[in-house]
Amino acid sequence: MAKSYQNIITLEAGKRGGKPCIRGLRITVYDVLSWLADGMTSSEIIEDFPELKAEDISACLSFAADREHGLVSLKTLRDHTVEIEHALLISDHACIEIL
Repeated sequence: MAKSYQNIITLEAGKRGGKPCIRGLRITVYDVLSWLADGMTSSEIIEDFPELKAEDISACLSFAADREHGLVSLKTLRDHTVEIEHALLISDHACIEIL
């Protein structure tokens, strides 16, 4: 998957608790994903938040897909420690969620 979000999704410690935001705005990836999950269209989101662009919404989806792809369970960690250590060393976007 192309990393089309790397120049769009930003992380700043003092903004929205350090959560991933869009272009330094106070709108988080979670906000956008929640609006989409609630049934809003990209056009409706942009109408409500004109500072957003269509590529911002696509970037949120790409970012979320990459995070989902990088999630592993604690059992997987125990069963595959060596493989996971290797994956973490070569990955620039690995994320581990303790379930």
